[in-house]
Amino acid sequence: MIKNRSYKRFWIALWGLFTIWLVSFILFVGSLINKINTQNHITQIDALIVLGAGVNGDIPTPTLASRLDKAAQLINQQPSALPIVSGGIGDGRQTSEAQVMANYLHHTYNIPLNKIKLEDKSTSTQTNLAFSKLILAENNINLNRPIAVVTSDFHTIRAKAIAKKQGFSNVVMVASKTPLSIRANAWFREYFAFVSGYILNEY
Repeated sequence: MIKNRSYKRFWIALWGLFTIWLVSFILFVGSLINKINTQNHITQIDALIVLGAGVNGDIPTPTLASRLDKAAQLINQQPSALPIVSGGIGDGRQTSEAQVMANYLHHTYNIPLNKIKLEDKSTSTQTNLAFSKLILAENNINLNRPIAVVTSDFHTIRAKAIAKKQGFSNVVMVASKTPLSIRANAWFREYFAFVSGYILNEY
């Protein structure tokens, strides 16, 4: 009898934890969708940072290509803004993700390579932004100036929080659409990355 009561309490606790997680996940996705839907107008900016999202050989993944497509629109709309592409060299690779990103912008949209600044040492969102700050400083762009961060829609909340923690006081988030085929998985992974970032004090 005692064993049955313990078993029952265990399952009640397990379902309780699952319910709490499910509610928090729904609230996270709802907040994410709301943030995305409010990003309709992009103000004048001094620079834009495109965050990496993986490459296949020398080709951007669909998620990264979507970010670059969005960035290209912004570069053409605001030619005076300094574009920075951010991504280091992965295991077993010789070309940085930043170089692949720059090549894509050049070959697909005719954006001159000498116009694009490469941040080619980072391996995470946190280091994407930390190392990009050095490039901004080299070009006399203060962090209180309007600076756009181009990333995927699912990534905007966490990326903005990290940027603010690192001193970007006037950050403008620019969201690219996540391919429908990977959207649910991307949101799921981002939820856990958001929790992990909070635990690790990234923002």
